[in-house]
Amino acid sequence: MKIDTICIIDDDPIFVYGTKVLLNYNCSFCTSVIVHEDGQEAMENLTSMINRGEKLPDVIFLDLNMPIMDGWEFLDEFVKLPLENIPRIYIVSSSIDSRDIEKAHTYDIVKDFIVKPLSDAVLSDLFKTIEQEDVA
Repeated sequence: MKIDTICIIDDDPIFVYGTKVLLNYNCSFCTSVIVHEDGQEAMENLTSMINRGEKLPDVIFLDLNMPIMDGWEFLDEFVKLPLENIPRIYIVSSSIDSRDIEKAHTYDIVKDFIVKPLSDAVLSDLFKTIEQEDVA
């Protein structure tokens, strides 16, 4: 599977910049990147994409700690949306609290919990896993 779009939902400009650099460095990861600084902005944009009949991003990297609407609140709202193609959501957080990791796995839509920072090796492994899932 070729990943067309990745959505980053994170309020940390350094993380966003670094992730975009990694994704652009290895062009085989995706074609475009959408960035939202908080969950509410992301919900509004993704909901409007659904209403216009547009394809949602293939992958969402979701931070937990953000202003306005945090990652947990985003997930609680996102699972209520009428989705035909469900994006792969990866929580990407600096939290190493086992309760956060356990809570993340209670959401069927969450594929994995990744501890920041992202690296080229982590992204390569993640995309290899996605390719293997699509072949199976």
